[in-house]
Amino acid sequence: MAKAAYFDCFSGCSGDMIIGALLDCGLPLETLEKGLSTLAVGGYKLSVEKVKRSSIMASRFIVTLDEHHHQHHRSLPDILKIIEESQLTPMVKEKSSAIFRRLAEAEAIVHGTTPDKVHFHKIGAVDAIIDIVGAVLGFETLKIERFYSSPLTVGSGTVNAAHGVLPVPAPATMQLLTQSGAPIVETPIAGETPGELVTPTGAVLITSLATFVRPQMTLDRIGYGTGSREFAKWPNVLRLWLGEETEDTGKEGLVLLETNIDNMNPEIYGYLMDKLFAQEAADVWFTPIQMKKNRPATMLSVLAPKYAEARLTEIILNETSTLGVRVRPVSRHIAGREMIEFDSSLGRVKAKIKRLGGDMVDVAPEYEDCRRIALEKNMPLQGVYRIVENEARTYLAGKQ
Repeated sequence: MAKAAYFDCFSGCSGDMIIGALLDCGLPLETLEKGLSTLAVGGYKLSVEKVKRSSIMASRFIVTLDEHHHQHHRSLPDILKIIEESQLTPMVKEKSSAIFRRLAEAEAIVHGTTPDKVHFHKIGAVDAIIDIVGAVLGFETLKIERFYSSPLTVGSGTVNAAHGVLPVPAPATMQLLTQSGAPIVETPIAGETPGELVTPTGAVLITSLATFVRPQMTLDRIGYGTGSREFAKWPNVLRLWLGEETEDTGKEGLVLLETNIDNMNPEIYGYLMDKLFAQEAADVWFTPIQMKKNRPATMLSVLAPKYAEARLTEIILNETSTLGVRVRPVSRHIAGREMIEFDSSLGRVKAKIKRLGGDMVDVAPEYEDCRRIALEKNMPLQGVYRIVENEARTYLAGKQ
């Protein structure tokens, strides 16, 4: 069984909330301080304090900056050099650098420039380095192998940033969520306007590492991390579940929701699918069928965890013209999954690894990365797939 983490993001996530939750789960602050001290970044002090958010005690991770220490803008190459020249482990260096590249790529798209020309502004650069590298260091220290997340509660309203007042989610955050296909919800309570709940560092950490499903696991520890903000109607915390994943038992309990629809505007189906996935549907598909009087119709099928049955059924009844939903329990056998990112001969790419009993049985290059490379280099997509798959296997063999 693998050590797994599930991020319960009912009030969003940020880099400091993630580290706070790791500290709450037993990560020693001294380990964090020792590892981060090997980075060529100074003028800060780390601390943690226990605070109450609504009725929940949580750990707040605090980075206090020395106002007399000069901080300056840092580019992506600057930050990658700082990470590479540190005394952190190769795994922490590799993952932290890959996550920073994703953040810079998102910022570059938003601002119409290239990743190498993106500048992380002064204090923001220090916070981002500490949050990203500190979180990855914490994952390694607690020996977490697999990462999962709930849908991300992104908030609403506006946020003040270095570039002025921006809509929530901030543009870079939105770009990261779009690239990863992360399911999102707006606020924990309807009618509330809490501002920004998912920050760029929180978004890049979760979307770079986590799969958006709730795994079967035996729980060992629960940690609560929080930031500086408090809300009147709910606890502003990130809840982190740590334990052993139990997928080796071979089965996952699910329900299959189905209904036949013959009188609905076809434009609604795409919207419906997105909404079902955002509320933890494991899969959604449409099948052409013939109903009474030989009318053409569509059968909607939704595969979902049992705990999500009620809210998914409510969405189907609210968003479609159907009068009822069929439900039956199903089970499935699943393989282990892992996402890697590496530098291929064609550029930076991601690939999904399929495992059985811990052994690798297949490698699937990420479509969006291969598509981008095929267009940039005017190559056949199938050829890009073959090169990336072969080099991914070589990359993995070298790490064993």
